[in-house]
Amino acid sequence: MTLIKSISGIRGTIGGHTGDTLNPLDIVKFTTAYATFIKGKKIVVGRDGRISGPMVRDVVCGTLVGMGYEVIDIGLATTPTTELAVRWHEADGGIIITASHNPTQWNALKLLNRDGEFLTAADGAEVLRIAEAEDFDYAPVEKLGRVVMDDTMNQRHVQSVLDLRLADVEAIKKRKFRVCADTINSVGGIILPQLFEALGVDYEILNGDCTGQFAHNPEPLEKNLQGIMDKMRQGGFDLGIVVDPDVDRLAFICEDGRMFGEEYTLVSVADYVLGAPSGAVGGAYTVSNLSSTRALRDVTERHGGHYTAAAVGEVNVTTKMKEVGAVIGGEGNGGVIYPESHYGRDALVGIALFLSSLAQKGCTASELRKTFPDYQIAKNRIDLTPETDVDAILVKVKEMFAQDPEAVVNDIDGVKIDFPTRWVHLRKSNTEPIIRVYSEAQTMEEADEIGKRLMQVVYDMQ
Repeated sequence: MTLIKSISGIRGTIGGHTGDTLNPLDIVKFTTAYATFIKGKKIVVGRDGRISGPMVRDVVCGTLVGMGYEVIDIGLATTPTTELAVRWHEADGGIIITASHNPTQWNALKLLNRDGEFLTAADGAEVLRIAEAEDFDYAPVEKLGRVVMDDTMNQRHVQSVLDLRLADVEAIKKRKFRVCADTINSVGGIILPQLFEALGVDYEILNGDCTGQFAHNPEPLEKNLQGIMDKMRQGGFDLGIVVDPDVDRLAFICEDGRMFGEEYTLVSVADYVLGAPSGAVGGAYTVSNLSSTRALRDVTERHGGHYTAAAVGEVNVTTKMKEVGAVIGGEGNGGVIYPESHYGRDALVGIALFLSSLAQKGCTASELRKTFPDYQIAKNRIDLTPETDVDAILVKVKEMFAQDPEAVVNDIDGVKIDFPTRWVHLRKSNTEPIIRVYSEAQTMEEADEIGKRLMQVVYDMQ
């Protein structure tokens, strides 16, 4: 298994034969490179519930101490909790030990700047360059760092959510919600009960032991969630809530056991934010990435706001959000980014705002879902040979559709072609010889049809 190196950090599998997996040598090298790049004094470290988490944390913290840093170890914590903790501790950076939605054998180091946000592409590339050069200087013995434990960050995170202007805690308490949440045996099982209790929500947790033994594939997609969907169909709950292992992605299940739709997590929360008294005043902006549903654009314009698309990747979305002053943004994978809290995907923020919306509107989740435009996204891939010039193919696709009067072509991230009632987005993978093909229309058949049509165009070019 190859170690995946990217601008956001490193990711790989733990254990097995020596080589390019995420072994302790890799962890030391990249932690040292990051600490060299930061040139600071204090770094926050948090981790999700993965089995390998304690080992990786020990190596990371030991390396940072060897570099002379004060390490604030916040223990088992969500990705958004760690992001916030960097700001609250006025640290110079942060390392999140999580492989997000990847299976249990994976782990990763995700790297943050002093604002608690992911590194820019340029900064990430510099960390990779430093790691490759291995020109490291460790601290002399009298200037070694130290580890300081802080177990208060989960509580502070919950309180920060309660303090949000649009988190209507009283309305939620009055509604007396009963929810069922699947926390995949990771850190969601620690922090979501704290949030529910603070909001006065009655709850039942599935897979709530933070053992790192994921009960099912941890990506919060419908095919992986039959357990909680069956539980919801039995009745007695107003809402099903699903998070991934590091609690930055969020999916809802309606009271009847049907998926609300992961793409519609952001749409629904944006609708609530834009509809608030100060929501779309002056034509507020929203942002999502190019592969996210068109429904966000529709809802934004319905409220008199403006929608802007960003390249795929959280740092690209947050950069665009800052550029246009967006009131809310995120990604169609269930990632809600609400700047009043922080510039990072945060499932706790998404839960509080979604429940506020349901409480104020007095409706069920399925009734709320019917108020949004209904689109379907098909996801396909084109497998290529390693020798294929993917960039040249994408240029040809762009040129072909630039002549179509019905098509609007966007090339900031691969090639996206917008038609009046549908779109298709082609992006090359950074890690394998494939082109990802996302397409959306009002039915899955139409979405799949236009996706396959573009796939055939690419095949014909080879």
